[in-house]
Amino acid sequence: MTAELTAHQLIDKHRPTLDQALETIRTRAYWSPHPEHPKAYGEDGSLSAADGKAAFDALLGSRMDLGQPGTDDWVGGEVSPYGPALGITYPHADIDALLPAMRAGMRAWRDAGAELRAVTCLEILARISARTHEFAHAVMHTSGQAFMMAFQAGGPHAQDRGLEAVAYAYVEQARTPDTAEWTKPQGKRDPLALSKQFTAVPRGIALVIGCNTFPTWNGYSGLFASLATGNAVLVKPHPRAVLPLALTVQVAREVLAEAGFDPNLVALAAERPGEGIAKTLAVRPEIKIIDYTGSTAFGEWLEANARQAQVYTEKAGVNTVVVESTDDYQGMLANLAFSLSLYSGQMCTTPQNLLIPREGVTTDAGHKTYDELVADLAAAVSGLLGDDARANALLGALVNPDVKARLEAASGLGEVALPSREINNPEFPDAVVRTPLIVKLDGAKPDDEAAYRSECFGPVSFAVAVDSAADAVELLRSTVRDKGAMTVGAYTTSDEVSQSIEEACLEECAQLSLNLTGGVYVNQTAAFSDFHGSGGNPAANSALCDGAFVANRFRVVEVRREA
Repeated sequence: MTAELTAHQLIDKHRPTLDQALETIRTRAYWSPHPEHPKAYGEDGSLSAADGKAAFDALLGSRMDLGQPGTDDWVGGEVSPYGPALGITYPHADIDALLPAMRAGMRAWRDAGAELRAVTCLEILARISARTHEFAHAVMHTSGQAFMMAFQAGGPHAQDRGLEAVAYAYVEQARTPDTAEWTKPQGKRDPLALSKQFTAVPRGIALVIGCNTFPTWNGYSGLFASLATGNAVLVKPHPRAVLPLALTVQVAREVLAEAGFDPNLVALAAERPGEGIAKTLAVRPEIKIIDYTGSTAFGEWLEANARQAQVYTEKAGVNTVVVESTDDYQGMLANLAFSLSLYSGQMCTTPQNLLIPREGVTTDAGHKTYDELVADLAAAVSGLLGDDARANALLGALVNPDVKARLEAASGLGEVALPSREINNPEFPDAVVRTPLIVKLDGAKPDDEAAYRSECFGPVSFAVAVDSAADAVELLRSTVRDKGAMTVGAYTTSDEVSQSIEEACLEECAQLSLNLTGGVYVNQTAAFSDFHGSGGNPAANSALCDGAFVANRFRVVEVRREA
């Protein structure tokens, strides 16, 4: 295979970006090479808004031939949460033919070394970035995210997470030198001398099991962490969200081929309706790494049964906010209202339980009783979503019927403080759009406990009355310990309460946001700076992204010779 992209070209083009990423994960400062604003695209080879939409429209009803070996069928069936069927078909693989083909290219990819692998991955990300407008429509019409969220979270923010993973992978591999000369003095005798060679050796084929809600954002960290450490990567998308990851695989295969590597280092495993190939693939002996985002039940099944693989899971959790006091009552309400509303609460980081002392809280607007605070929060959400056009832009669409069913059932769990209402989307009349539901529960009632101690994924939040701030902290602690949490939020002006919440989060390994009242929200995390999950509580066994997320995707093999 003749390379169109030489190693020298790739290093010259992307080494500065890699170096900046390495510096940023050290300083934890803000930085991104991927523009967040749609108007930043359309020059330097990137698709404009119109071109991106046209590229997406051209995919509809087509067959996406990736040129993979072992294709034995064509499968599809995606229907947009906004209504239209996508009509795209994808290659269905004979796994017994595809997996050996994927392994065939791993030797050359291993021997390329950490730097060349890293800059090749950055070329993949750069080409994905140039097609961000196209990807945004693909994410929107498979996840139900509103366009701007699909553009940002599915585009630049996902690309940032992929780049972050490449940077961490490079750091861990570069920690060990390629060669060393070792000499041990022996007194009057000649010294012992060895030449040593160290090679980062990949584990094997990595499996990425995609999710429905954030196919690129949740998928790119594992995909690029494995690829940058020398592994081949098989991408198994969620059946309702194939397109964004199929496009990713398509770009990766093109770049690998142009750089002189085997394109089969990255491949797609689309499935027939009801086939459930994730379980079959997960226990194949060739699969040595698994990245998964989704339900607790299947995550735990993977951890228990995929014994031959390193398994990285992000599962369900019960995210909690403690409200004890605030010196910016309106800012707190506005911040919480946005956090509860964004993407209809269909984020693994969205708050679910709001723990509020039943005697109320102190604020800059005076003392607020539990009932007053809950009513004011309901009014803030209603005000935020009062205009249907604004509501559609924030809420998007419910990703699947299960979310709608949970939302409808939740209204019967307690006193409804804010009923969910249906919103019409004029552009997509078949979209199922619902505003958040807030239900009052009592932390002292055993009958309410089953509700607030279980994840209710979607636009549902529980305002849980507790006896005191100390009780709120204890409930927070036990919830994180037993059920896990991707995020914890708290509002307090008390140093004592703040310290007790911080200590609870440190001991139970939960990421904490304190007193957010501005334009940063508890359910958002920034690549290169924020850790998504901790790997230390039941919600996830890994964090995006840290050294532990990448270091066990390869091993160092040593060859010693007499000097």
